Amino acid sequence: MADSTQSAREALQSLPSVDDLISEFPPDSFRLSRAQLLAQIRANLDQFRREISAGNLPGDVPRAVRARLLGELLVLARPTMRPVINGTGVVLHTGLGRAPLGDDMLAEAHAAMRGYTHLELDLDSGKRGERLSLVEPALKALTGSAGALVVNNNAAAVLLMVNSLAEGREVLISRGQLVEIGGSFRIPDVIAKAGAKMVEVGTTNRTHLADYDTALTDRTAALLYVHPSNYRVEGFTAAVTVKELAALARKKRLPLLVDLGSGSLLRNIAGVTDEPTVAAIVQAGASLTSFSGDKLLGGPQAGLVVGKSKWLKLLRKNSLYRALRCDKITLALLDQALRSYVDDRTVRPENLTQRLLARDRDALTLEADYLLKLLPDGLANRHLQLVDSEVEVGSGSLPGVLLPSLAMAVNHPRATASRLAALFRQATPAVIGYIHRGHFTIDLKAVPESDVLTLARVMVEVLTSIK
Repeated sequence: MADSTQSAREALQSLPSVDDLISEFPPDSFRLSRAQLLAQIRANLDQFRREISAGNLPGDVPRAVRARLLGELLVLARPTMRPVINGTGVVLHTGLGRAPLGDDMLAEAHAAMRGYTHLELDLDSGKRGERLSLVEPALKALTGSAGALVVNNNAAAVLLMVNSLAEGREVLISRGQLVEIGGSFRIPDVIAKAGAKMVEVGTTNRTHLADYDTALTDRTAALLYVHPSNYRVEGFTAAVTVKELAALARKKRLPLLVDLGSGSLLRNIAGVTDEPTVAAIVQAGASLTSFSGDKLLGGPQAGLVVGKSKWLKLLRKNSLYRALRCDKITLALLDQALRSYVDDRTVRPENLTQRLLARDRDALTLEADYLLKLLPDGLANRHLQLVDSEVEVGSGSLPGVLLPSLAMAVNHPRATASRLAALFRQATPAVIGYIHRGHFTIDLKAVPESDVLTLARVMVEVLTSIK
């Protein structure tokens, strides 16, 4: 016992000092602040003290401390947000950042926002300008609306609309539209947080125009329509259209608010033609329509509101708007995303989201052939099998729609599917796939052509590293 106590005491005494470690591992070498470095060094030393006190004595304490600390600092030195290759096939993958942004779009946005930019300065007059002028003209042209407003996401847009037009009063909504989306975002909670009282009309599966008309009182401030962009109700159903609701709202001199969710600007997305466009909702008579920027639009996270000037003015005057508005980075990226649209039928190739969604199996087969040619002889035959697949769009967009795709089932005799998935996640860059029928699978639907060479390199590194 005395010998072990003495050994522990000597091990503790041999721990390097904080100052010594700071001088050996300067913060600039790892692009860390001095405070971060100090915190990591102290945590490292504390951990060694606990291990030594518990009887776990490394052979060479100073060397063990330095080796472990170096590994920890190298991890911290990596950027917190790192690029990955999306092998899930889901183009709008919430966990992977939703809409991917292409190189051309990023380059143009970077050129516009680097250093200083005229975010709120009118260059013609030299007077203070309005940041929305950077994107409002394009939104008005593409949607046919009288004006537009942008906040940081669609949940914020809905919150701002309801709070601005119905705080302290009632909002009518169909029971079939009380949706919940990812992250526990529930429409009833948003209405409550906006300070309005929700009045449910109709039933879960059937709502008629008369249900709204009957529920109207002098306390009613607005009608709210929520597009079921992340689910479908089928069978014995009935729903009131936006056009019908708009007519009722006009008759009662009330605003109709529409939460369109994903918000498509195109009539046809990957062969899907029944998703309502923002322009169609505006034309149907909605007073205000909100939708996301980082879903079908193919831009950054943002909540876009388009509609009539009378109601948009109330949103702009709301103090919440200042808290929810977007910065120059979001607006620069949104500007580029909007510029990628020619009209409601055509989008330019720099819109990576739409380009990926539009690719069919023939295009993916060409990509797969190119990928296989990049791999060493024999590796593909031993470890890969091309299989037809079907994928969802993602992020609740186009629910129930499965897009044709092509995937690679990856196998290795000395690695389970779970281990392969882990090895690919730990690669640089990480490759995120899924396990299907016992095989680790990399789907090509969401892998841009520019990532193929990198994907081939990672596949070689991972599959040849398994012993």
